[in-house]
Amino acid sequence: MVSSATNHAVYIEDDFPDELYDYISINYYLLAKRLMDLLLTMVLAVPALIIIALCAVMIKRDGGPAFFSQPRVGKGGVVYHLWKLRSMVPDADRLLEEHLARTPAARKEWETMQKLERDPRITSLGRYLRKYSLDELPQLFNVFVGDMSVVGPRPMLPQQRAHYPDTAYFDLRPGLTGLWQISERNGCTFVERAKYDSRYSAFISLSMDLWIIWRTPFVVLSGTGV
Repeated sequence: MVSSATNHAVYIEDDFPDELYDYISINYYLLAKRLMDLLLTMVLAVPALIIIALCAVMIKRDGGPAFFSQPRVGKGGVVYHLWKLRSMVPDADRLLEEHLARTPAARKEWETMQKLERDPRITSLGRYLRKYSLDELPQLFNVFVGDMSVVGPRPMLPQQRAHYPDTAYFDLRPGLTGLWQISERNGCTFVERAKYDSRYSAFISLSMDLWIIWRTPFVVLSGTGV
């Protein structure tokens, strides 16, 4: 009787599809990742709100709004509104177009990197906020409501889809931090960022997420943001 039961159990295990194991594994991971996102946002809420409030008071001194919302591409290509502390002058989009129109070198840099090393739109306070990623603290709200995750690809603008050469980004929630953010960060082109998304997607796990979270404060404190 025992032998028969054992043989039956082995038969069931051998007959269990690998795809089903993968499905169960990824769903357990996604559930654990979402619980981790909620836990971290609740733990960070009080200190983050204090820092955000102090920064907002200083930002308001130039007469513009303290917060800035902009569309970003989320999981599955769904567009959501990302929140940041304003680090640029009001009417920054118009200023960017004027600057690119009269500066061919800046136009080439923007088309390659999707950012400018010397961006005329950034305020003096904004430069400091971006250097230490303080402008991104309001994105904890995006993480809490499920638009983003603590760890994931760098959020992409809708108009940047045409420049993105891969598909890994669209399978994941954008992240407050991620593999690209703790690696080259601002040292690679926009197109090269895709390889980090693909690598993260290929080796995705809670251990990798925890490693990225552990590395993030050291990178932030190094002041490599722009």
